[in-house]
Formats: sequence, C-alpha cells, structure tokens
Amino acid sequence: MEFVSAMDRDSHASEAANDVDTLVATLFTQEARRLVGLASFFTDDRTAAEDLVQEAFIRLARTAHRIRDTDKAAAYLRSIVVNLARDHNRRGLVSLRHRPPEGGDEPSAEETASMEESRREVVEALRGLPHRQRECLALRYYLELPIDEIADALGVSANSVKTHLKRGLRGLAAVLEDTHG
Repeated sequence: MEFVSAMDRDSHASEAANDVDTLVATLFTQEARRLVGLASFFTDDRTAAEDLVQEAFIRLARTAHRIRDTDKAAAYLRSIVVNLARDHNRRGLVSLRHRPPEGGDEPSAEETASMEESRREVVEALRGLPHRQRECLALRYYLELPIDEIADALGVSANSVKTHLKRGLRGLAAVLEDTHG
C-alpha cells in the first residue's frame, strides 16, 4: 500500500509540474510582448526591459505552484515586472551617483522608425511624470487594466489609483499643451 501512495504522490507532482509549465508557456505567449512594452516605460531601455520580463517569467515559474487562481496569474506576473522595474531604477540611480554622466540614450533606429511623432511626445511626457502616476497610467492605458487590477498590482487602494490617474492625466495634458501651445 505504501508503494501505491508513493506512486500517486509522484503522479500528482508530475501533473502539477506540467500544469505550471503550461501556465508559464501560455502566459509567455499571451503577455510577454506587452510586458516588455510595459517595462520599457519604466526603464527607458528595451534591452533592460526584455531582461526584466525574462526574470519575471523565471520567478513566476519558481512560484507558480503556489498560485491557486490561475486567472490571477497574469496580474501576479505584471506586479513582478513592475517591482523588478522599480528595483532596476533604484539600482540605476545609485550607480549614476558614482559615475560621470553619459550622453543621452538615443532610441534605436527601429524604435525611431516605428514610433509616430505624437506617440513619442506622449511617451516622453509620460516619462516625466512621478513614478506612481506613470505606473498607473501605463497599466490603465497601455495594458488596459481595470482600476482594481491596477490597485492589486501596485499594492495600493483603488482610490489611490484613481487619484494617481487623475493627476497623471492632468500632468500629461499640461506637458503636451506646452509642447503644442
């Protein structure tokens, strides 16, 4: 009897591993490209954004067995990306204090060719906003998340998200009016 229970346990472990692999692969197919775009808003560096998303999927794969509601896995993944981007920026600020300033980061030729002028202006204005406003706006309008999912991803209240969205939109409007006014 003990042998059967050990076999059952191995079978359940194997099924759980397959479920985790399937979940991670499905999320990668559905979300990876959008997550790289999201991370790019925070890091201003596509290569770093790709690295952050890759790290997020590695962390998800390690902890996915703990996810009870797979419908929330994408939100969990987004929160990992946002947190990694925050950490990336914090480390970047520390390293910037200890080295001379470089020339500005120029967008790649591919990015320049594919980005319309108006979109570029909006992205630049978005990058000038405080981080929390930028996070809320990117999650709301880039990933089209509802307010409650944004609140969950950032670990703040829904009212806080609404406030940051309102202030962020006002800030964007002011910057864009100055650009065109």
